[in-house]
Amino acid sequence: MRRRALLIGLLLVGLGARAQEAPEALLPEPAPAPPAPAALAPTGAPIVPQPAPPQPTLPAGMETMADGVVRIALRGEAIDPPLAEALRQMGGRLAALPAGRVTVEAQVAGPANDVSMARRASLARAQAVKAALMVGGLDATRIDLRPLGRLPAGVDAVDILPPGVASPNTEARSGQ
Repeated sequence: MRRRALLIGLLLVGLGARAQEAPEALLPEPAPAPPAPAALAPTGAPIVPQPAPPQPTLPAGMETMADGVVRIALRGEAIDPPLAEALRQMGGRLAALPAGRVTVEAQVAGPANDVSMARRASLARAQAVKAALMVGGLDATRIDLRPLGRLPAGVDAVDILPPGVASPNTEARSGQ
């Protein structure tokens, strides 16, 4: 019992000595003040506006709609090289987004009398666009396909909807 008390006493004395040294050892020197900001323009000099960076030129058959949807006029499953390159770049930009799913909606102009064939044709077009987006780095698990078949408008088009963008075809689909 006496030994235990003696050991506890020695520990407490040792800790007390360290506590007296600790404030100086634990506090680092303050960081130096940052340098003054650089002058961007001399005072009194007029500020000249810089031109906006050039917008990428979209290939023929591709347009950006007001709500952020990209519409591609696609009459078949084959994608020409300029359009494939634009889709590859778009896939890279969409892959850089931290989260969210991209929706590819495809519709066809015909055949009006064969619903199954129209749905299969729209699926093939959607899959071709999905493949082009994946070449740019967009993960296949982040791409949803909606083969719409033939809508009342009768348009050969594929719409790419970025994350959070509503479908422009919602009303047309509800009328089917």
